[in-house]
Amino acid sequence: MLFNSIEFLLFLPIVFVFYWFVLNTNLKAQNSLILISSYVFYGWWDFRFLSLIFLSTIVDYIIGLNIPKQDSDKKQKFLLWCSVLFNLSVLGFFKYYNFFVDSWIDLFSSVGYEIKSVWTLNIILPVGISFYTFQTMSYTIDIYRKKLEPTKDFISFASFVSFFPQLVAGPIERATNLLPQILNKREFKYEQGVQGLRLILWGMFKKVVIADSLAPMVDDIFSYYQDFGGGTLWLGAIYFAFQIYCDFSGYSDIAIGTSKLFGFELMSNFKFPYFSRNIGEFWRRWHISLSTWFRDYLYIPLGGSQEGKWKSIRNIFIIFLVSGFWHGANLTFIFWGLFHSILFLPSFIFNTKRKNNN
Repeated sequence: MLFNSIEFLLFLPIVFVFYWFVLNTNLKAQNSLILISSYVFYGWWDFRFLSLIFLSTIVDYIIGLNIPKQDSDKKQKFLLWCSVLFNLSVLGFFKYYNFFVDSWIDLFSSVGYEIKSVWTLNIILPVGISFYTFQTMSYTIDIYRKKLEPTKDFISFASFVSFFPQLVAGPIERATNLLPQILNKREFKYEQGVQGLRLILWGMFKKVVIADSLAPMVDDIFSYYQDFGGGTLWLGAIYFAFQIYCDFSGYSDIAIGTSKLFGFELMSNFKFPYFSRNIGEFWRRWHISLSTWFRDYLYIPLGGSQEGKWKSIRNIFIIFLVSGFWHGANLTFIFWGLFHSILFLPSFIFNTKRKNNN
């Protein structure tokens, strides 16, 4: 179900009315409604996708309960790795299997070996799988780090994993922020509701009026680039910059605004990134939930910037390459990540030197 669809315009007020006017005195009933609504919202594309999100929910719920029960860090770490490897395996298979198979076929073909693509599968990429796998992984990681106590309330945990406003396009929420809000009783606040409606309208404007209007022009310019001059190509690049920003940030605004209508506060995902002074600041303002996820769950565990300049540079390259690969199963995204890591290095080195001089 798309935010900018007739179905969602009918779906949202129905859920809102039942949530606040029918079930407002029963927290468990409200959370059950959130879960059912989230599964309806997600299954609207393809009900088969529900099996994956339910399986991921079951696995991390059980692992989360059992991590604190282990009597050694080794056993806790083993369970943590079971969660991480399971989620990454599911994500890797559905998003990257054909990419790796096709890459191997192209590699052997380039050296004269013809291989039939018998291993290529007709795999449908589940909507939002990149978002909810990262979200549920943060739960088990935070439990292992003792930043979060596991919940025994399966309905609340399943609602956290599948929370429909941010399920398919973020923000990627942390269990430490969203799960306690689900576990505790909410009260409707008029000011919060007004803020939510404003964000929804603003997000719709950015998505429908700006992004969707620019999309046909961008597609024409990029599809027939050989027919246009340099000025038109530059204009196409500018249009694309506004299109992708308004499309993605518009969806985030709608998600955050919809969450406010139900009494939840999600993290901000975009903070005027095109007004950044350098590439480092840009990545602190663009897709903040993903950037901070990589920072907290990959960059810092790798050593961050605390183990010397060269290891810090290595970690930066790893983060941007993984980020590029997360965005799409294509070599162009890997080169995109490499390009941004190179752009980021001068800013990182300058800040490091400035810090050392103070």
